[in-house]
Amino acid sequence: METKKELRKMMKDQLLSFDPAIHKRKSGDIAQHLFSLPVWKNAKHIGITVSRGFEVDTKQIIQKAWDDEKKVSVPKCSTFGERLMDFHRITSFQELENVYMDLYEPIMGMTDLTPPEDMDLMVVPGLIFNPEGYRIGFGGGFYDRYLSGYHGTTVSLAFDIQYMNSIPVEPFDIPVEYIITDKGVKKDGR
Repeated sequence: METKKELRKMMKDQLLSFDPAIHKRKSGDIAQHLFSLPVWKNAKHIGITVSRGFEVDTKQIIQKAWDDEKKVSVPKCSTFGERLMDFHRITSFQELENVYMDLYEPIMGMTDLTPPEDMDLMVVPGLIFNPEGYRIGFGGGFYDRYLSGYHGTTVSLAFDIQYMNSIPVEPFDIPVEYIITDKGVKKDGR
């Protein structure tokens, strides 16, 4: 079996080669599948990353959350020391700044810290997912550390090509409850 590092590179290369029109259409399909789920409809406060160009587009999901009068918090990562992450509530895309690796994070002076228990739905990013809900992320371990203390519902969004039957799983990996692809809900936590 390939290593996580090799799988990450292979999947990132595939995602970077996606036709922009197909990327946009499939991102829209994924968003519609998410919006149809009770876990979305019932959520009051969502934790979600701001997507980079090759990832499933989350900007439309953030906008829909605001339109539905849901609260939205996005992660702020500390790349020093223990590599921890926390979430801050945003009410506008103007409250974000472009930091390292083309990530958009909340601007500290403009946003408030969100405790984990305030978010009832967490959209967990990743590169590759398996049927049990395990994921290969981007290699920093931020989400696995954060999810160890998070008790709300977890969902991941992925293009169908990101769904694989078998991936390496480590003892500290935490599976998500739902996986939604452009083809529909692949894992349903109910």
